[in-house]
Amino acid sequence: MVKFLGLLAFAAAFLPGAALAAENDGMVFVKGGSFTMGSPNDEPWRSGDETAHPVELSDFYIAAREVTQAEWEAVMNGNPSAFKGPDLPVENVTWLDAVTFCNARSRADGLAPAYEITGDAVTWNRASDGWRLPTEAEWEYACRAGSAEPFSGRASIGPDEANFYGHYPYNVEQNYFTQEKLEVKPGQYRQRTTPVGSFAPNALGLYDMHGNVGEWCWDTYGEYGSDGVKDPAGAAESSSRMRKVNRGGGWNDFAKHLRCAYRASLPPGRSSASVGMRLARNAVSMTGSLTSKVEVSEPGKGEKKEPKVLVAFFSWGGTTRGIAGEVRKQSGGDLFEIEPVREYSSDYNTVLNEAQRDQRENARPKLKGRVENFGQYDVILLGYPNWWASVPAPVASFLESYDFSGRTIIPFCSHGGGRLGQSVTAIGKLAPNAVIGTPLSVHYGGGSSMPADVAAWLAKNELNEEDGGKKR
Repeated sequence: MVKFLGLLAFAAAFLPGAALAAENDGMVFVKGGSFTMGSPNDEPWRSGDETAHPVELSDFYIAAREVTQAEWEAVMNGNPSAFKGPDLPVENVTWLDAVTFCNARSRADGLAPAYEITGDAVTWNRASDGWRLPTEAEWEYACRAGSAEPFSGRASIGPDEANFYGHYPYNVEQNYFTQEKLEVKPGQYRQRTTPVGSFAPNALGLYDMHGNVGEWCWDTYGEYGSDGVKDPAGAAESSSRMRKVNRGGGWNDFAKHLRCAYRASLPPGRSSASVGMRLARNAVSMTGSLTSKVEVSEPGKGEKKEPKVLVAFFSWGGTTRGIAGEVRKQSGGDLFEIEPVREYSSDYNTVLNEAQRDQRENARPKLKGRVENFGQYDVILLGYPNWWASVPAPVASFLESYDFSGRTIIPFCSHGGGRLGQSVTAIGKLAPNAVIGTPLSVHYGGGSSMPADVAAWLAKNELNEEDGGKKR
């Protein structure tokens, strides 16, 4: 039972008329109202897709906690989570898994399911009283709880307040060697999920809105407009290559990716060990319906011809270059090295500053050479090191230099502990018309298991199987 009535006055000070409902289903009532969605231009580490704009929302309910594995197992067959425990948040669930769970939970509770799921589409009946995913606007409104700060009620956040990659608090990138300027110092990196509700709630009594696992929203990812909107539910879908939004960041994310306004996205059929879900329900009568097209087939499925493969990579110290060589060997693809005209320093500490500078300034370094006859390639196996939880700036230059419409990008990323970070989201934003395949993260050089790991990854993406007697 939600027992945070002492927060009522505090919440009401931020959201006029806001109230918390102490209900035995663990839901919090959020009084609707108006707020500015997105981030101001001067917010450190904001992305260009966070355009500030006025939003008006109706009343709604949102769960105080993320969906646990115990809740998932009660209505679904199996448990896909990488980290097992009944009180841990469920993760490794796709967006399609999440809407399927909403319907199953609705039926179990005697409610009308919110979604109609067919082979290639999901239709949301907005009049339904059943369980559903929050919209992106509802999620941000609830996360902010009236605050205009980067985090809910505060300018920064530490690992004692949320479960994230605590070595990298907010603004550490530009203060890595001068940490006395940091509002919050580096701390614990737990390297896994924690039981839901392990940290203090925000002003509305909501736990883990920052960190632990990212949370699926209904919305299709797209650019915001600057005009005011009422009860928005995502971008119009003009391409089958669409992605679905998840919010809040996870246990493996840097603090900058936990901000109230940060937007992550993945294809609706893709899962991650750092993405789960939180339930919502209508609190007032709604009307209408929305249909979202979904494309969940893996790259290569159903293709009758052998795809033409390009292995493109950026490497600073040689680690990614070594992995790219193995990828080229096993895939049979052509090799192209992404090289900036102005090389980065060979000194590790210096390149850390150069890399964060380029990322903070949204730099696009000029590259040496171009891929000849790029249009011949169907699949691009894209390699890079994890730099500050995203792609290096030369990779961004590469992605903006070609037309990836109708092509598949399959990332492989070398890292020292940060896995993929938010690099896959970054690739999706830089190449919005591409299909994103299942990525591979390799710890440092991967060791003796690297060739087998590459083989398994290529097989999952159907790029090293026999095809007509010829090995790809």
